[in-house]
Amino acid sequence: MYGMLYESVQHYIQKEYGVEMWKKICQIVDCKHNSFKTHQIYPDKMMPDFAAALSACSGESFDFCMNFFGKCFVRFFTNFGYDKMIRSTGRYFCDFLQSIDNIHLQMRFTYPKMKSPSMQLTNMDDNGAVILYRSGRTGMSKYLIGQMTEVAKEFYGLDMTAYVLESQNDICGGTAGPIKLSDGPMTVIVKYRLDFDNRDYMAKRVNVVAHPSQLKMPSVDLNVFLELFPFTIVLNHDMKITLAGEKIIETWILHNPGVNPKSFIGSHILELFKCRRPKDTKIEWETILQMRTVLFEFELIRTGHNRAAYDAALNFDYDTLDDASLNEAQAMALASAQEFSVEHAKDDEAAAAATKDEIDPATGQRRPSVGLRSILLKGQMFYIKDVDSLIFLCSPLIENLDELHGIGLYLNDLNPHGLSRELVMAGWQHCSKLEILFEKEEQRSDELEKSLELADSWKRQGDDLLYSMIPRPIAERMRKSEEHVCQSFEEVSVIFIEVLNVYDSGSNNIQDAMQAVTTLNKVFSALDEEIISPFVYKVETVGMVYMAVSGAPDVNPLHAEHACDLSLRVMKKVKAHALPGVAIRVGINSGPVVAGVVGQKVPRYCLFGDTVNTASRMESSSDPWKIQLSNYTATKVRKVGYKLELRGLVKVKGKGEMETFWLLEGPE
Repeated sequence: MYGMLYESVQHYIQKEYGVEMWKKICQIVDCKHNSFKTHQIYPDKMMPDFAAALSACSGESFDFCMNFFGKCFVRFFTNFGYDKMIRSTGRYFCDFLQSIDNIHLQMRFTYPKMKSPSMQLTNMDDNGAVILYRSGRTGMSKYLIGQMTEVAKEFYGLDMTAYVLESQNDICGGTAGPIKLSDGPMTVIVKYRLDFDNRDYMAKRVNVVAHPSQLKMPSVDLNVFLELFPFTIVLNHDMKITLAGEKIIETWILHNPGVNPKSFIGSHILELFKCRRPKDTKIEWETILQMRTVLFEFELIRTGHNRAAYDAALNFDYDTLDDASLNEAQAMALASAQEFSVEHAKDDEAAAAATKDEIDPATGQRRPSVGLRSILLKGQMFYIKDVDSLIFLCSPLIENLDELHGIGLYLNDLNPHGLSRELVMAGWQHCSKLEILFEKEEQRSDELEKSLELADSWKRQGDDLLYSMIPRPIAERMRKSEEHVCQSFEEVSVIFIEVLNVYDSGSNNIQDAMQAVTTLNKVFSALDEEIISPFVYKVETVGMVYMAVSGAPDVNPLHAEHACDLSLRVMKKVKAHALPGVAIRVGINSGPVVAGVVGQKVPRYCLFGDTVNTASRMESSSDPWKIQLSNYTATKVRKVGYKLELRGLVKVKGKGEMETFWLLEGPE
C-alpha cells in the first residue's frame, strides 16, 4: 500500500486517541516508521495489524477500527484535492459507485504501483444498491464500508448503512493475503448491500421513458458503424465475435503470424483477448449487461510480431476457403497486409540478422521479444437492441508516439473524430517537455556539483588559513562554541629567531623597504618549510622575529630536542640561500607556559610566562649565526648527545647574569 493510507491512519489516531496511543500501537505491531511517505510502498499487512492493535488498546472491535480507518482516509485525501475528483463523477451517489474503477484507472498515473481493487455496481433500486468487490488483499472489506459511508455522508449528504451479503476468501486480521491451497491466484470477493435514499437517481436516470422521436429513428447499418469506429468488436450472447472493425482485425493479424485470419470472426473474445480490467470479471452476457458504465481493458493475445504476421496471412491458401465468409473489414485488413509486404520487403535481411541474436549466450535462453508491444484496448460495452448484440466500443491505450510505433500502428489508424490522436501527440509533447526539464535539471545538477566542489575548495582554503593562525585542536573547540579556556603546559621549549641586517630603519627609500620585505619573506618561508607539525608549532612573526614552540599545543616530552633540531636545520637552510648581508640568530629556553587564543578579529594563539621572556632574551643576546641555549635547556639536550659550548655568564635584561651555552651540532 502507498504511504498516504498509513498517513491517514497515523494522523487520525493521534488526533482522536492521542500521540501516546499511536506510540503504543507502533510498539505492539513493531512498526519502525516514525512517519510515512505519501508515494512510498509499505507492507499491506500493516493496515489490519494497526486495526488489531487499536482494538486491543481501545476496547473497540476490529471491524469498528477498520471502518474508522476507511473514514479517516476519505477525510485525509481531501488535503490532496482528491475530493474534487469524487464530486465531479456525477450528481448522484450511484454515479460515484459506477465510476470507482475509472477513478482507480486514472490514479495509476500518479501512483503507478497501486494495486487497486475492482468494484462494479450490480443492482440498484429506490432503497440503495449492490456492489461487487474483488481484490487480492484480505481483511479490507470493513475498511471499504468506512470509505463508502464517509463518501456518501460528506459528498452527497446521504446516511448510508452497509453490510456484507456474501464473502469469499476474506480473512479478518493482520494477514498478508488469502491462504492458498492451490497454485492458482486467490481473489477476495465480497458482495455488499448499501442502503441509502436512491429515489432521485432511479427517477431521473433509470426510469426514463424514451422520447417519441427516438422511437422513430431508423436503424444504422453495422458496416457503416464499423467504418466510423475501426476499433470495435460486436459480440453475441455467447460472447463470440460476430463482426469487428478493420483496424482490430489488421492489428490482430500483425501480432499473430501463422494463424488463419478468418478464424478471428467466430472466436470467443477470451480466446483472442485477455481481460485486464475489471479484474477477475466473468465475461458473460448477463454480467456485462450490468456493467454498462464500467471501462474495460482488453489486452491482445499475441503469438508473434511484425513482418512474419503479414507473411503468414499472405502465404495462406485462401482459395480453399469460402470468400463469402470474409466480411468487408477482413478484406480491407488483408489488402493492408499485402501493401505492408510490398513496402517492407527490405526488412527481410534485418529480420534474419535479428534471429541470430535471439539466444542469450549467458543464459542459453531465448531473449524476450523486442518487436511489437502488446496492444491494450480500452472502452465500454454497449447493448444494441436492434441487433441484440454487445458492442465493445474501444480505442488503443497509447500515451505517446513511441508506444504508437511499438504496437505497429500509425496516427492515421486512430479514430479521427475522437481524442486519441490528440492524446498521443500531447503525450509526445509532454515527453519532449519532460526531456527538456530533465536536461535543465541535469544542467542544474552539474552547476550544483561545481558549486559544491568550489565550496569544498573554499572550505579547505579557509581551514588551512584558520589552522595557520590557530592550532587545529583549538580551532575545532571554537567551532563547537566551547569557551576559550586557557591551557597551561608544565614544560615546553620556546624558540625565537631574528633576521639581521635586512633593513636600515633610517632609510626612507621605498625600494629598500620593498627589498627588505622580499628578503624577509624568503627567510620566513624557508623557516615555515622546516616547521614539522605536531613536533613544532609556529606561533607568530613580529617584525624581524620569528617565534615557534615545541610541546604546545600538542604535549611533547622531547620538546627540547625538537627545538634544537629546528634551529640547526634553519641555520643550514638560510645559509644555503646565500642572501647578501643577511644573518640570523636563535635563542631557546624551556619551562612552563600558559597558552590561549586572544582576540575576536584576527585571533591569535599566544604564549604567556617567564619562559617566553627568557627565550626572547636568549635570542636578543645571541650572536649572528649562533644558537644560544639557557642553562636548563642545555642540561636537557646535553644528556642525549647534543654538542654544546659554554659561553659563560651573560648579562640578561631583567634577569641579571645567566650562564648560557652555544648549540654546535646534534647527536651523532
